[in-house]
Amino acid sequence: MRQPVLAGVDGSECGAAAAHWAAREAALRGVPLRLCHASPSLPGVAVPAAAVDRLHQMGDWLLERLVTDVGDRWPDLEVRGEQADDAPAAALLAAARDAALLVTGTRGTGGFEGLAVGSVALRTAAAAPCPVVLVPHRPGGFPGLRSSAGGTAQVVLGFDGHRPAGEVADFAFSAAEARGVRLRVVQAWAFPAESVSARTLVVTEEDRATWEDQEVLLLSDALRAWREKYPRVTVGTDVMLLHPAEALLNAARGAGLLVVGRRTEPVTAEGRLGPVTHAVLHHARCPVAVVPHGG
Repeated sequence: MRQPVLAGVDGSECGAAAAHWAAREAALRGVPLRLCHASPSLPGVAVPAAAVDRLHQMGDWLLERLVTDVGDRWPDLEVRGEQADDAPAAALLAAARDAALLVTGTRGTGGFEGLAVGSVALRTAAAAPCPVVLVPHRPGGFPGLRSSAGGTAQVVLGFDGHRPAGEVADFAFSAAEARGVRLRVVQAWAFPAESVSARTLVVTEEDRATWEDQEVLLLSDALRAWREKYPRVTVGTDVMLLHPAEALLNAARGAGLLVVGRRTEPVTAEGRLGPVTHAVLHHARCPVAVVPHGG
């Protein structure tokens, strides 16, 4: 059975952007699209039945409108809307067990002005069993589908040749292949620890060039298996002497999709986002895919 693409929707602009991004992704993959709506929890111990019914009615109306809108844009796509009784994060995590991909907006109807990433988006990115794409809202079009020059924007992959994560690389190469776009692989590096003395940092140009050449060679070797697996993907590589988050954010300007990883070990109830992934989610302007891996 083909696993669907799942999108969480809540009536927000980010939620609508996520639904359309997910629809395009489902069409590219040739799989169904599921739109999931979960009503926010109401305050108080005893919630009037009329209020609960009203929230469900609003959810049904929202899903019906989105299903119609998506169907008009992608008439060959199988689309289904569903209501969930659990809180939004719990509902999406449960539904993601049967999905190939979960897509959410970076923030929903809650939160406050200036909030970059909401709690539901962070929790699903940290704990979902499948890859999660967080989509920001951008006025004037669907985010991440086209570059500023009018062509299809590239995919950017954050990669570590010292500890290559196969699931993350596969996701990025497959995304670039499906879109017919260039893949840009970014690896950040730092000076070796032994180059830092107790009092000062002294690095010659010759030393720097040697270390950088080593990183370039390491990255090339680490990517060989995926280049062979995806021969139709044009790959560019960048080795940057920067903090990983800064390197990725610089590379992702104007990108269609930024792909990063999330380790699934150690396992915790809420999952875990590393500091680089966390920083990227809060500052990236394009959709970000967070791919779980065991490496």
